[in-house]
Amino acid sequence: MNEITTALTALFDRIPRRHTIENVKDITSILAEYERLLKNIENTSAYYEKNTPVFFDELELVRSIIKKSTDNKVSKKNKDIFFDEASGKLKDSMQALIEVYADGKME
Repeated sequence: MNEITTALTALFDRIPRRHTIENVKDITSILAEYERLLKNIENTSAYYEKNTPVFFDELELVRSIIKKSTDNKVSKKNKDIFFDEASGKLKDSMQALIEVYADGKME
């Protein structure tokens, strides 16, 4: 495993599943780090530049769902549902990226 794959795996393992204020802060920092890693991968080669836009789209979707989970007008139950959906989508996205990125040697 290379450095980026190791970092992605570490981020994946940190993704929280339950909605709390602290977990919202954690997932927000995870999203920022994930975006940084995505940009690094995108700049690795033309192959990754062509195959990473979908992950940026998923990143924005997760951010919008997290934002819904922090809306004061939403019930606690719905906040939990939104947060769970967002963390699940983030895990799926990261897992797919780890598989696409593999060892980082695609040209």
